[in-house]
Amino acid sequence: MTSTAVPPTIRTRIAPSPTGFLHLGTARTALYSWAYARHHGGQFVLRIEDTDVARSTQDSVDQIIASMHWLGLDYDEGPIYQMQRLSRYHAVVEQMVAAGTAYRCYCTPEELEAMKAGQEARGEKRRYDGTWRPEPGKTLPPVPAGVQPVVRFKNPLEGEVTWDDLVKGPITIANREIDDLIIQRTDGVPTYNFAVVVDDWDMGITHVFRGDEHVNNTPWQINIFRALGAPLPQFGHCPVILGEDGLKLSKRRGAVSVTAYEEGGYLPEAMLNYLARLGWSHGDDELFTREQMVAWFDGSHLNKSPAQWDPAKLAWVNGQYMKQADDARLATLVATQLQGRGAPVPDSDRLVRMCGLFKDRCATTVELADWLQMYVTPVTPRDEDVAAHVTDAIRPALASLRGRLAEIDWDKGTIAQAIKATIAEQGLKMPQLAVPLRVLVCGRTQTPSVDAVLELFSREDVLHRLRAV
Repeated sequence: MTSTAVPPTIRTRIAPSPTGFLHLGTARTALYSWAYARHHGGQFVLRIEDTDVARSTQDSVDQIIASMHWLGLDYDEGPIYQMQRLSRYHAVVEQMVAAGTAYRCYCTPEELEAMKAGQEARGEKRRYDGTWRPEPGKTLPPVPAGVQPVVRFKNPLEGEVTWDDLVKGPITIANREIDDLIIQRTDGVPTYNFAVVVDDWDMGITHVFRGDEHVNNTPWQINIFRALGAPLPQFGHCPVILGEDGLKLSKRRGAVSVTAYEEGGYLPEAMLNYLARLGWSHGDDELFTREQMVAWFDGSHLNKSPAQWDPAKLAWVNGQYMKQADDARLATLVATQLQGRGAPVPDSDRLVRMCGLFKDRCATTVELADWLQMYVTPVTPRDEDVAAHVTDAIRPALASLRGRLAEIDWDKGTIAQAIKATIAEQGLKMPQLAVPLRVLVCGRTQTPSVDAVLELFSREDVLHRLRAV
């Protein structure tokens, strides 16, 4: 009889620690985990690993969730908080102690430090020496009064741990290289390497994408999975992201929060596109939609080498998305930027048209707001621009144009006619009039077509800025 077993549902997760913002490396891991689940029609889980009680904050939780929302990484379950699962961890610990795969250790911090100092003096690797590890025929020390024990995992002494990493390929680490790690602290709070196993087991996680700083944790976790008789997920360890200085981006050094990029005027679809390419590729495609990434991301083509964060490349990618973005959407984002500066916001219809005119010149919505601020706040042209372009020879032409602009219908076509008539009257070429006109009205020497730019000003503002000529 032929088997028709249905493969298990793909379930991935992202499990940030709320001890700070969601940094770029975690955001990339979240993206890969999300895309893999969506590609396979699976499920994506958000878990908050908040067992570092002293450093975890609600502000960090809120920022993590806001970052996920901004990036559009929707999750099917969560957020699930580890500190709300303490009773589950305690129960598993007791089961392991009863089964002989974990044991209580009564060594004090001072004893452990003396133990490791002695090892170091002898040129040995610093590790727990197994004082309280139960073995057949071994007599354990008497339990000291008043010492609250930790619980340690009884790691196998012989053999190897091997797994076929989704990114790095086969990895093998000998059990003798790792010791009996603590799985429960004296206060009853589980450690990372234990809690993550119980969580992934309980939540049916089938694939774990994470940074390659976790490679050394994986043998412990695999051994704990096996001690519990739990199914192993597949692991994929993604190389680090390096900053411009060539050093690893991290929460403590160099990494900027995801929300900082939102505030910096980047679009979430551009950030996703850039993060995806920072360690994964699909042929030579540089730009692709979220839907295309989901269709393509099958877990292959992940780079084995570290990726370099390149702000200029991110700005280019964002600029491409700015060109494609809906003008009304950009207007909403620019309005927020202007409000944050305390600047007036143009009426909605005019702001939408402004965005459409200037967006091709901008890498971010901050740059777009920089351009459009000239419409709502006074400009101060640079002295050198005035000296170079607003000369005595050109002032009569500017005065003549000002007179024409005071009387015409205020639309692009009529403004263009007024400029051309002034050029013909004064015997000038277009740049000779257009550049000083831009300097006085816009505070810049270069803009899009000057008639289109002037149309979006009020007539009164243009005449006011030309009054000095």
